[in-house]
Amino acid sequence: MAYWLMKSEPEEFSISDLEARPEQREPWDGVRNYQARNFMRDQMKIGDKILFYHSNCDVPGIYGIAEVASEAYADFTAFDPKDKHFDPKSDPDNPRWFLVDVRFVRHTRRPITLAEMKADPALEDFPLVRRGNRLSILPVTPAQWKLIMAREKTPAHG
Repeated sequence: MAYWLMKSEPEEFSISDLEARPEQREPWDGVRNYQARNFMRDQMKIGDKILFYHSNCDVPGIYGIAEVASEAYADFTAFDPKDKHFDPKSDPDNPRWFLVDVRFVRHTRRPITLAEMKADPALEDFPLVRRGNRLSILPVTPAQWKLIMAREKTPAHG
């Protein structure tokens, strides 16, 4: 099993939105970065765990846990000229963009904020806290996952 962090702006799609979906499952569509696409297409497997991160909000941080619920498949939004994620260069016979379905597992007991992760020297190698890292999907090591999950049980600080 692998671990991932997936970012979403809560105004667009939050952990509560995922929880409210039928079967608590949703395609993770609209990714238009090749490295993030490659993570989904080439590395994600059903059952991998996901830190659901709210970005571009008052208190960015991890607000929930999800899991990969499908193998990668073509991102259908790339083929729809009416969709904001349309890519005229993407061909259904040779898709450029892929996605996986994600499934809600639970909300975190409390938000694990970006500020507190940045303040933790044990997480200095975590890609999320590195300057300039803008990817919407990031790999998480088992050690980082364990550290972050342990934070959930402690009062917020930092």
